[in-house]
Amino acid sequence: MAGVGGGGRLYFRQLLSGRDFAVGDPLATQMVNFAYLVGDRAAGQAVLVDPAYGVGELLAAAAGDGMEVVGVLATHHHPDHVGGSMMGYSIEGLPRLLDMVAVPVHAHHDEVESIARVTGVGRGDLVGHRGGDTLMVGDVAVTFLHTPGHTPGSQCFLVDKMLVSGDTLFLEGCGRTDLPGSDPEAMYHSLRRLAELPGDVAVYPGHRYSVPSTASLDAVKEINAVYRPATEEQWLAMFGPRG
Repeated sequence: MAGVGGGGRLYFRQLLSGRDFAVGDPLATQMVNFAYLVGDRAAGQAVLVDPAYGVGELLAAAAGDGMEVVGVLATHHHPDHVGGSMMGYSIEGLPRLLDMVAVPVHAHHDEVESIARVTGVGRGDLVGHRGGDTLMVGDVAVTFLHTPGHTPGSQCFLVDKMLVSGDTLFLEGCGRTDLPGSDPEAMYHSLRRLAELPGDVAVYPGHRYSVPSTASLDAVKEINAVYRPATEEQWLAMFGPRG
């Protein structure tokens, strides 16, 4: 299992599908999704970010660290992050998790209906947020950053000096912008806003599409091609829709 990080009260754990959980699941292994546990060690409470595939194993990982899962954070509505049907597969996710623990699912306001539709969970299980909202997990603050582009309600989570960036920003590349509901122009502006965060913030992406699992934002801006264009026009010429 991936190690427990963070300092002081902060509890932070990064888990890779196909390696740390859902071992032997071919889709989980292929998709290399990250799930995260974020919380307050002293309070013994954590939230689970993007639970899909082996959700029971994710809950067990938290319990093994003495942590109670008190909520879910969803970066966006795609089934490999919250469960549902994808590429002919049925991915375990929110419905299974909510059968096991009765907790709120925190999503961006613009993503709530899509998550309900994709997963089949009730609208009453979902809590809509706006960019800039803060969720307290014990005494640990998690700030919601609205980063549309991959989907309209994609969001990232900033806790201490760590950015859980979902499918908005990978260490190499960014989330696709050629899917239904995606928007290349919105993605450009979201990436620029993330680039304004302090350079020593550690980026924790939604997939392991690179050899390292995390890197500083300064390092990401240095190596990631999505930060090479100097203007929106140049970015769209490189990463926008093809005619």
